[in-house]
This record gives sequence, C-alpha cells and structure tokens, in this order.
Amino acid sequence: MPTYLFRCATCGDTERVFPMASVPATLDCPACGASARRRPTGAVLGVGTSPAMRLLDATARSASEPAVVPSVPAAGGRRVRPVTTNPLHRRLPRP
Repeated sequence: MPTYLFRCATCGDTERVFPMASVPATLDCPACGASARRRPTGAVLGVGTSPAMRLLDATARSASEPAVVPSVPAAGGRRVRPVTTNPLHRRLPRP
C-alpha cells in the first residue's frame, strides 16, 4: 500500500498508509486532533526488503557513492586474452 503525506497547520507533516481506493482528502491529526490535509507528493510504493528492492537501492546509491578501490588490480601473471578470436579482425588498422 502506498504512503501518503498529510499536513496539520499546527503540528506539521505526518505519513499514513492507505489503500489507493480509499484515501481521504483530510484526516484528524494524531497529535492535536485538528484537520490535516493531504499533500500532493510522489508515490512511495517501493518500501520493502525484497532482493529486488535491495538491488534497486544499491544501484541508486552507486550513482552518488561509487565503490573506491585502493589500487589498480594487478594482472597476476595471467595471459590477457584478446577481445575477439575472429582472424579477420587482426587485419584491421591499429590505433
């Protein structure tokens, strides 16, 4: 179920969860009992702990917090394989 934001004139914002079919335009403020109006906000539908949500969160986080490595990885004596095994590609001009 989506989370909706309501604003009370005296207490401020409060979040409530309602089914999409039965969202009220106003509700009673939980702190003071005054009328709180629903604020237009973006939908908050993706709240959970599923593996898909963890992947989406990690992907979004990597845009602003990239992983930092201490150094360039060494080749370790491994033979570097060519990108392609097509013999016709050997005839292409080299940069």
